[in-house]
Amino acid sequence: QLQASGGGLVQPGGSLRLSCATTGLSFSSSTMGWFRQAPEKEREFVAIRRGSGGATYYADSVKGRFTISRDVAKNTVYLQMNTLRPEDTAVYYCAAGVYPITSMVRTETWVRYWGQGTQVTVSS
Repeated sequence: QLQASGGGLVQPGGSLRLSCATTGLSFSSSTMGWFRQAPEKEREFVAIRRGSGGATYYADSVKGRFTISRDVAKNTVYLQMNTLRPEDTAVYYCAAGVYPITSMVRTETWVRYWGQGTQVTVSS
């Protein structure tokens, strides 16, 4: 089970940290990631962190602003979001699965479990 939290309303340029607490997973070996879905748009990839080795990969739109990390002791993955923009407004979903080949990182094919989503709104 994945439980996402930490969303909210923030002004442009602000920061938020999303959390995704997990239960029932082999967390240390699981690949974890984040996707988001804006109103009237399809869900899109945001970030991924490989379970073994810790390699990370980001969508171009968030690279340099967002950071995915984890705390193995807490079985929790985080998404630190800085310099937020109105276009970052979306429901954010955490995901767990098996790390795919590089060409499939942005797809949902590697996801085995989804969290319930947390709303992030960036507005003045």
